[in-house]
Amino acid sequence: MIGLISATAAGAAARDRLAAAWPDRTRVYEGPAGEAVRAAFAECDRLVCFLATGATVRLLAPLLGDKAADPGVVCVDEGGRFAVSLVGGHGGGANELAHEVAQLLGAEPVVTTATDAVGLAGLDTLGLPAEGAVAAVSRALLDGVPVSLEAESAWPLPPVPFAGQGAYTVRLTDRAVQPGPREVLLRPPSLVVGVGASRGAPVGEVLGLIEEALREAGLSVRSVAELATVDAKSEEPGIVAAAGRLGVPLVTYPADELAAVAVPNPSDAPLAAVGTPSVAEAAALRTGGELLVPKRKSAASPAMATCAVVRRPGRGRLAVVGLGPGARDLLTPRAAAELRRASVLVGLDQYVDQIRDLIRPGTRVLESGLGAEEERARTAVAEARKGHAVALIGSGDAGVYAMASPALAEASDDIDVVGVPGVTAALAAGAVLGAPLGHDHVSISLSDLHTPWEVIERRVRAAAEADIVVTFYNPRSRGRDWQLPKALAVLSGHREPETPVGVVRNASRPDESARLTTLAGLDPATVDMMTVVTVGNTATRNIAGRMVTPRGYRWQHAPEGAR
Repeated sequence: MIGLISATAAGAAARDRLAAAWPDRTRVYEGPAGEAVRAAFAECDRLVCFLATGATVRLLAPLLGDKAADPGVVCVDEGGRFAVSLVGGHGGGANELAHEVAQLLGAEPVVTTATDAVGLAGLDTLGLPAEGAVAAVSRALLDGVPVSLEAESAWPLPPVPFAGQGAYTVRLTDRAVQPGPREVLLRPPSLVVGVGASRGAPVGEVLGLIEEALREAGLSVRSVAELATVDAKSEEPGIVAAAGRLGVPLVTYPADELAAVAVPNPSDAPLAAVGTPSVAEAAALRTGGELLVPKRKSAASPAMATCAVVRRPGRGRLAVVGLGPGARDLLTPRAAAELRRASVLVGLDQYVDQIRDLIRPGTRVLESGLGAEEERARTAVAEARKGHAVALIGSGDAGVYAMASPALAEASDDIDVVGVPGVTAALAAGAVLGAPLGHDHVSISLSDLHTPWEVIERRVRAAAEADIVVTFYNPRSRGRDWQLPKALAVLSGHREPETPVGVVRNASRPDESARLTTLAGLDPATVDMMTVVTVGNTATRNIAGRMVTPRGYRWQHAPEGAR
């Protein structure tokens, strides 16, 4: 929950804007500022104070304890010009919150954390528990001192400029080891603990068994990703409470699925009780991986709990990212976040150039030229299979005539795939023209490099006969100059010569140009590969120089006898 505190009418107005935008995330604290800050600090995980920074610092000073536990605090000035990350930038989430608040209020985010200031991913922001000399190793990274990475398993980390060998070390491990004086331990969520329990098993017995099993195996409890059990035990209080105390989800599986998992230690007791010869081992192994701790029972008499531990392999992550049509403000925040998260970026060289300033230090960039789409897709998937966090970029939306299709054709279920939508060229061009896509519409690529012309022509003819607005991608190039005239001729057989046609080149970019013409008046020679051509349907009109397709067909005259 985010606590909101203000002291003036202007602050209250901005406060109320946040409260209205985030009704489920925020709580307004009324009354004197000092009392409100104290109450919010005790009850919320983050605060936004619409107060002067000096006043906020004085109110916070006696409340501050441990930066790992204190809430993050953002301070917004009286004029709503700046959202300052004041306390708990990383651990308390204030840096991220400052950006969110600034975006909503139209303010400027102010973040002074050293790693954020130079674009480095902070070691305490990698999404993994960090132990050891976080400040010292972070300082070494900032100063350009070599810091080596020792990864005991592949894991999709965000970009950090690690060196081959260095006096400082970041070690990725799930083993219960202590960090050295110049070392940071990162704990990957690599351990799955399968749990079985008799009805009424105490949480202390379940939790004690888990902790003992991990300790004796030399494994860190901070790397436990989830507890797993059979569906019949999904509401068993001792298991549910143990997952809650460990701060991990409880995952359950049907008994027949667990019965199909080969285990080293089956038993007749769970088979009779819940329908599977194994609960703990089978539930842990169900996720795949290496069995580190075979089934063991709790020490109580009679034993009411069992557990087993599996180390699951790290899964690479492939984000297929649409960059939009070119304008920076049409690049979505989600796309920008994925670019910052990726340790490997794969893309067409000219698209990489568009976002090169957003790439964090330490990101490995694999770029290539036109015509290498399938090679880029294979490269991105191969890098993800090595355990990396990969971003494969394309223009517009990555799923529309772009990189998602070839990438997903290469990918199997051994990696995680995330799609990040982007603004398409058709949408960007439509916004420039007016509202040409107000009713049913279709996009058709006129490039016959990968699709036979006979298929393309059949699709154009179907759209023409169905009276659907058509947007042509890849309409014309130096080597393909006859396809657009042919497609226009097909449409002309079903639409009037005066049908509006919009032509937009480099939509949203600095050299954008647009014009509105007609089906009879369009000169194909003025069109190239950077152009999108949108042909209206029989209801589309030119209204005040804008191309408009109505949501209904009320503008058309009904046929005789149809009224």
